[in-house]
Amino acid sequence: MKMNVTSLTATRAALYLRVSTGRQAEHDLSIPDQRAQTQAWVAQRGWTAVAEYVEPGASATDDKRPEFQRMIERACDGENAFDVIVVHSFSRFFRDAFGLEFYVRKLAKHGVKLVSITQELGDDPAQVMMRQVIALFDEYQSKENAKHVLRSMKENARQGYWNGARPPFGYTAVEVERRGSRIKKRLAIDPVEAESVRLMFRLFLEGEAGSGPKGVKAITVWLNERGYRTRGGATWAIGPVHALLTHPVYGGRMRFNRSDARNRRRKSESEQVFADVPAIIEPQVFERVQSLLKERNPRVTPPRMVSGPILLTGLAVCASCHGAMTLRTGTSKSGKVHRYYTCSSCARQGKTVCKGRSIRMDKLDTLVTGHLADRLLDPQRLGTMLASLASGRAVKASAVDERIVTLEREAHEANERLRRLYKAMEDGVAEMDDILKDRIFALKADRDRVQGALARARSGVRPTVNINPIVVERFGQAMREKLTTGAVPFRKAYLGTLVDRVEVDDREIRIVGRKDVLEQAVLANGGPVQGVRSFVRKWRTGQDSNPRPPDS
Repeated sequence: MKMNVTSLTATRAALYLRVSTGRQAEHDLSIPDQRAQTQAWVAQRGWTAVAEYVEPGASATDDKRPEFQRMIERACDGENAFDVIVVHSFSRFFRDAFGLEFYVRKLAKHGVKLVSITQELGDDPAQVMMRQVIALFDEYQSKENAKHVLRSMKENARQGYWNGARPPFGYTAVEVERRGSRIKKRLAIDPVEAESVRLMFRLFLEGEAGSGPKGVKAITVWLNERGYRTRGGATWAIGPVHALLTHPVYGGRMRFNRSDARNRRRKSESEQVFADVPAIIEPQVFERVQSLLKERNPRVTPPRMVSGPILLTGLAVCASCHGAMTLRTGTSKSGKVHRYYTCSSCARQGKTVCKGRSIRMDKLDTLVTGHLADRLLDPQRLGTMLASLASGRAVKASAVDERIVTLEREAHEANERLRRLYKAMEDGVAEMDDILKDRIFALKADRDRVQGALARARSGVRPTVNINPIVVERFGQAMREKLTTGAVPFRKAYLGTLVDRVEVDDREIRIVGRKDVLEQAVLANGGPVQGVRSFVRKWRTGQDSNPRPPDS
């Protein structure tokens, strides 16, 4: 049974037009046809098309579509911009049964209907069930199409043809034959980029002018310092260089279907397809590089980069680029191991990104903890800082108190005016008319505004805290002991309650913190301040790697 469209009171329609591939959008095959049919259908019913959303080359299996999201946001923003969304078929809107129903119900809550011009259905239970069945078939067809397309692409790759993605660095895709409207391409060596690829492999094995083999990081630094850039003009980084050195295409084996296109899940080697292509690197040389990379794997050979319970990791930053200072180790000729805090940006990408700086770990640790213990935690200095904080807070509190008094007076005056008006109407002195209604409405709005501002002002009032000098002295003594003695993890935890960051410059070390945090630490009697630092990405309160707080 078809829906009786004359029963709809909606007259404003938004058209949603979509094609699933970029090729369709480029050749203008489907969008004009959808537009013509939906416009004619809307005009036939006397509706007005007030908006049009076009999605060229986007899959409908999920909602990651800019125009789709813009349309949904406009439909649900409360302004009632349109009453109906018109599509050629439900598959243009969504090819996932759950997704379709979710957005149909979301739109319905805001008074917007989804209408298909080729699948006209009503709102009774039978018609709703029919729409859900159609959505299931659309989802099944989409998955079947994807399966067949992937199978065709795998066969295309087996025959040595390139499937159309961006070719790897060092290669370009060239046309070799045409089969109707389809163009078959193969990978060919790009002579300019190939020289850079050969250079990277040579640096890894031999280094520069017999200087000895270089690691991935050293190659990255060397390339950036000499102006070598990626295809997009960016500086090289460790990840792209390592990916290039391990990509089998440079040894003459093209790889396809390595990971899932949607969730990036790595597929097993049995699902991958390999084919022969022109090799930039001789196969035996390529295999030698892979063998050396496996030997240097951090799981086999410990890396020079050390991560562990280091006192200032997470706090120390380079003053030039604000990159983190990470720990690196070096061994002298005598065999003694030295540890340094080093700018991670310079270490990863070279001096073209940051000139970099290093400082011995024991020296920086001693400078920071010694400065905090001798100067910041000195009772007299600590008391002066807390007093200045309290003084500034008192000035602000005074201004807030004055504002509260003013707002209380305005609120009282507004209530008095309303009370007098109500009294005049009760006594028969004044009659309710449009002018009086407007006056009462204006007074109520003014009263509500003042009361809202008063509530916000009162919520911002902080109680005055008077810290006893004896408490300050005890806090300084306890913190000095905790920062200079004991296990590193505990020292680091207490250090984090006082310091936001430590900026390492060429001639000075800047310790940055906040007075209000210091005040909280004093009030907590030297214990760690409750909360989670901003660099902690996740906070889980269950019984797992982050234990539940004792007061939860």
